[in-house]
This record gives sequence, structure tokens and C-alpha cells, in this order.
Amino acid sequence: MKKMTLATIAQAVGGTLHAEMLPAGISADHTEVRSVVLDSRLVEQGGIFIATRGEHVDGHSFISQVFEAGAVGVICEEALVQPKGAYILVESSFQALKDLAEYYRSQLDLKVVGITGSVGKTSTKEFVAGVLSQKYRVLKTEGNYNNEVGLPLTVLRIREDCEVAVLEMGISDFGEMHRLSKIAKPDVCLITNIGQCHLENLGTRDGILKAKSEIFDYMQEGGQICLNGDDDKLVTIREVRGSVPVFFGGESSNAVYADHYENRGLIGSSARIHMKAYAGQDECSFETEIPLPGEHMLYNALAATAVGMLFGLTAEQIRAGIRDVKAVDGRSHVIHTDRLTLIDDCYNANPVSVKAALDLLHLTELSDISEDAAHMDQTARKVAVLGDMFELGADEAELHREVGAYAAQKQIDVLVCVGSLCKHMYDGAVEASSVTSCHYFEKKEELEAQMDRIIQDGDLVLVKASHGMHFEELIKMLS
Repeated sequence: MKKMTLATIAQAVGGTLHAEMLPAGISADHTEVRSVVLDSRLVEQGGIFIATRGEHVDGHSFISQVFEAGAVGVICEEALVQPKGAYILVESSFQALKDLAEYYRSQLDLKVVGITGSVGKTSTKEFVAGVLSQKYRVLKTEGNYNNEVGLPLTVLRIREDCEVAVLEMGISDFGEMHRLSKIAKPDVCLITNIGQCHLENLGTRDGILKAKSEIFDYMQEGGQICLNGDDDKLVTIREVRGSVPVFFGGESSNAVYADHYENRGLIGSSARIHMKAYAGQDECSFETEIPLPGEHMLYNALAATAVGMLFGLTAEQIRAGIRDVKAVDGRSHVIHTDRLTLIDDCYNANPVSVKAALDLLHLTELSDISEDAAHMDQTARKVAVLGDMFELGADEAELHREVGAYAAQKQIDVLVCVGSLCKHMYDGAVEASSVTSCHYFEKKEELEAQMDRIIQDGDLVLVKASHGMHFEELIKMLS
């Protein structure tokens, strides 16, 4: 981490450096810190550990251990008695993390692509990183490190040889994106869509638009914007500080658009993608396969194409990046077992994403699941295991009911609704009365006890719910 010494870090976080116990040969002014972590298990020789207080664990209790593991120093909120190394005393360790990441970002000479939106952030991040990796050295957000803790940690993982950072930015309330943008200082701002997430705090889709648009607050001078031109809210953004958005979508009015789309079920899809003339680049088109299932993945590929166009990639480089994208656990990840085919989409859920997942389940041809799999000897059924969708605000009951009614229209053989809110989803499906078999369980454990009775060999099973439902445990059980 170039130019990141203990003295520099102390100044960046507004803390008091206590360096009396530095080992011989280690200088607070000249020795560069190798890494910064919050997890004491990840501390490495010459790294910094930030001690934070969580709901269940206080990082301050691990300070002695991290020094023994080779940490050059710690950032903490309490003075240390007989410390085994240097420490920086601060009022808030979490604020110090953000301040440090903001400072470090200001020292980096690279481009940052910031990605936000209601649905598809993670998959879009994978597509964008895959495309840009065809030409640049890229670092991307790992896992769910997209909030006010995860984003700073991701920024602090960037090293000098990195040319582009692709950062996912997730929020649930006003002001959060402003703070994330202050850290990331994106050169390119990409918004996937404005859906029905976090309505509990943001109120309406207009509120969501306002909150997501905070990503522009610290966009770099001369920065560029990529927006979903098929989204009725995003299309109202015509200019931001002199930057005219590059729109992508299914309609030919967009700068990047697609036609000749073919849905191929669980193996993905194909399309022809068009890029209009931009910044001296000629108009061009290319055919591509999109290896992840679901029509919504087309939009992720279009978003990545728009970013690739801004970065000067050729059509062949963009196509190669799209075709190489791999599924991420919990996000339309297809798992074949010797009994079942699972669509693991359980990382998160909202009405838009659940309907998209149901569309995928509906359009999948059972005969194409896995012709050689042993479970195909049985009669396959389509099964949707759905859980509560959180943070939907005052309309949460009606939104769950709408999803249940939507599921009933999709010719699903078995619908399983789990959670207190999902009682409304179950009611909506029963009222529509076209689901062959419909089950409701208030708690996940109740379903687990009945799993073998409800799910049979040969089934194609979609599993989806908000992250707080912990449906990844169901995936493990079914796998």
C-alpha cells in the first residue's frame, strides 16, 4: 500500500499515534503498511487491524493476538495498557475505516466504476469486471462487500498495479450512497434500475431514485454515466454536471441495445448487441452468448457493453468478457445434483427479482435440464420455494400477494411460501388457484421437516428469498 505509513494513516483518520512499542527497524514515518483488515483472522505480517465493536464480538479483545500474528499496528477506540505494538487511538473505528479508505482512494491512479441499482448489482458487477478484464487489470467487489463497511475494505484491497476497480454500492436509506460515493469517487456511475427495494426507508420509487442518484455526488470531474434506458425513472436523468448518460436497454433508441434475443433456459441466452457511434468509435454490432440464465441477464450484458464502450474495448473483447462470466452463489446459480436441479437465487429478493426468477422457472424446458442426470428418470416438476421479501414498507402485504398471484400464472407445479409475510403470497396464489400444489410454512424449520415429502426426485427447484431468511441453508440441505 504505497505511501500508507502509520504516521500517514493516523493523520488520515484523525487519530493519535502511539508508536513507542514499534519493533527495531520499523519506522512510523517510512515503513509502508501492507494491508488493512477488520477480521483478526486475516491479519498478515506488516498489516493493520481495525478493532471494531459489533453486536456479538468486540474486536478489541483480539488485539494481543494480532500483534503476535505480525500486525505492525492497530486502530482502536480505547487506550492500551502495555501494548505489544503501535496503535492509533480514535473515537470511532468504523469512521476511521471510512476516512482511511477515502484517503487511500485519493492516492490511487486508476479508474473506478461504481455500480448501484435496485436489482442486478452483483451480476452486473461480474459482467462489467469480466469485460474490462479483457484489456485491464481489474479488482472487483467480492461477496457482499458493498456497504459502508464492505466498500472501504474493498478500496483498501486495491494495489498499485490495478488499473480499474469495479465497485458494487448498496444502500437502504438516504445519505448512505452519498457517503459511499465520497469514498469511491467513481469515474463511471452505472445504475441498473429503480425497483421496489428498501421502500420501508425510501418510501417510493422516486425516493429510491433520489437515494441512488447520490452516487453522482462525488463523481470525478469529467465522469461518465451509464443508465438503463428502459427504466421509466432513470430515463428522466438527462445530464449530470455536464455528463450526458449513455443509455442501454432493449429498445433501439438506446446507445447500446439488443435484438434477436433467444432464451435458452438454464444454459443462458443469446442476442445481437448493437453499439451506436460514440466518442470517435464507429457503430458496430456483435452476436454473443450470455452464459447465465434469465432474460434479466441480457440487461447486465448490455450494461457491461456500455461500460466497455466507454473504456474503448473492441466488440470482440466485449463479447469475450460476456461469454466468460461465471455464476455467483445465490444469484441464478444452477446446481445439478443426483436428485434435483436447483436454481440458487437466495441471496436477496424483491418483487421485481422474484418475478424475474419465476419467469426463468416458467420458461425452462424440463427436458433440457440435464438429459444424462439420473434424476431425469423420474417425472420432473417445477417447484418454487419462496421466502419473505423484506424492507418493502407499508405496501409489503399487497406486494407479497401480487407475487403469489404472479407465481400462480406461471404454470408452476408446486409453490412453497415461507415466512410471516409470505402468508400474503400464499393467499395471493391460492386465490389465483392455478398452482397444482401450494404450501405455507411460517418458519423455515417447519419446511425443513417436510422437505422430503414436498420435493421429489427429478424436480427443478427455484429457491429465493431476502438474505435475512437464510435460505442458503435450504440450498445446502437440498444439495
